[in-house]
Amino acid sequence: MTYEAVFFDLDDTLYSYPECNEAGKQAAWEEAVELGYDSSREDFEDLYMEARREVKRELAGTASAHERFLYFKRAIQIQTGTHSARHALALGEAYWDAYVDEMELFDGVIETLETLQDAGLDVAIVTNLTTRIQMKKIEHLGIEEHLDLVLTSEETGREKPSSVMFTLPMAQLNVRPSEVAMVGDSVSADVEGGNALGLTTVLFNNDADGLEGRERPDHQIQEFANVREVVL
Repeated sequence: MTYEAVFFDLDDTLYSYPECNEAGKQAAWEEAVELGYDSSREDFEDLYMEARREVKRELAGTASAHERFLYFKRAIQIQTGTHSARHALALGEAYWDAYVDEMELFDGVIETLETLQDAGLDVAIVTNLTTRIQMKKIEHLGIEEHLDLVLTSEETGREKPSSVMFTLPMAQLNVRPSEVAMVGDSVSADVEGGNALGLTTVLFNNDADGLEGRERPDHQIQEFANVREVVL
């Protein structure tokens, strides 16, 4: 099979998410204490998760469902009964600054992206979340020069596995489903979404087994560099 493009998820596909998320929440808690909120780290975590659940329930399927500024705004409302724009912004900025500082590419990412482009393939990031934050991550990771296209769910109004998250970048790059490989860590977003449209799906950084139907990836890899073996 001849491929013309490779779509990559960003979070937990090009770098490891859990450590970054934890660093961000720790920094936000420390900022909250500095602002005068009397909260233990454990209580802050509970409040954060309650706010996160409410936001996700109300905004499911949109980029805003992941917006930490909304989580912290809602957490302050739950805690105090009112809002504070200054405090919500401070907590959100503390979270994202610490998160981004913690980010490190998985082994082999740069070399793989370079190899794909040298072979004449288009390389795209197709990711859920808001554009500003995802661009901030891309800049920090130093991969912009290796990308031909970046598309976020904020730009489409829908999240993966919605078909528009795949059809729009295909249209922009003028490629057909049979010419595209989708690489990501999420079975529901990346694999099911890609399979539904006939893309070749590659599951990475996920040890799920026993997958069937549209949940089953065409390839499952353990090392990022193995992408080259799949598409070249």
